[in-house]
Amino acid sequence: MITCGVDIGSRTIKMVLFDGQNIIDSAITLSGAAPRDNAERLYSDMLVANQCNRSDVAMTVATGYGRNYFELADKASSEIICHTAGVAYLCPQAKTIIDIGGQDSKVVKVSESGKVDDFVMNDRCAAGTGKFIEMVAHTLDMPLDKTGAAALTTNEVCEISSMCAVFAESEVIGLLHKGVPAEVILRGVFRSVAKRVVSLGRKIGFAEPIVFTGGVAQNPGVLEAIQTQVESPSVDVPSHPQLTGALGAAIIGQQVAAQNSL
Repeated sequence: MITCGVDIGSRTIKMVLFDGQNIIDSAITLSGAAPRDNAERLYSDMLVANQCNRSDVAMTVATGYGRNYFELADKASSEIICHTAGVAYLCPQAKTIIDIGGQDSKVVKVSESGKVDDFVMNDRCAAGTGKFIEMVAHTLDMPLDKTGAAALTTNEVCEISSMCAVFAESEVIGLLHKGVPAEVILRGVFRSVAKRVVSLGRKIGFAEPIVFTGGVAQNPGVLEAIQTQVESPSVDVPSHPQLTGALGAAIIGQQVAAQNSL
């Protein structure tokens, strides 16, 4: 049985085809100015690439910010539930999930059965999200995918004290004018992001193993900063940390389709 999971986020759209055991195919594209249209196009392209018709897909489940606007979905599901299901499949021993996406950050406590036990979420301030890091990279005139490696070239770090992304950007510009090197600023930015998400997570507590997901999990500088803040070097990152929500949605699709067939 084939199911499809679609995670329509603020910055990217992630899609997974799943057969109940393995990921058949996956794809990521930018949400852009027309996320619904882009998601529908990606869905169509994925079916064509895998020689599938819509009738071959038992269930399509949408999650993420745009989940309620994706009309090709049979069901919409919370991103918290979907991320947890995806992580439980990839990392069955996980007890805590840290997820930092383009526009929010969240920490999920995972139960022994691989379900959501508790969670906290920040979706009101950009300062602890991927959007903030993207904004800083633009200010530093540095490719986003180079920022992590750049930050790890120095042990020096500066303090980013502003609690608001807009003021923090002004603070970064001020540091540049003072001659502070870009890599030192980046370490300060990553530490600031890590402090915010770890402070958020302390409300429910951190149990190991800890798994770090979301697009920001691909940044080694942020990973190092989170490991420092949780005082644990064992924070794991799945092989495709952006896909956990879409994978979880596809897994939920398997469960719902199986129940419907009874």
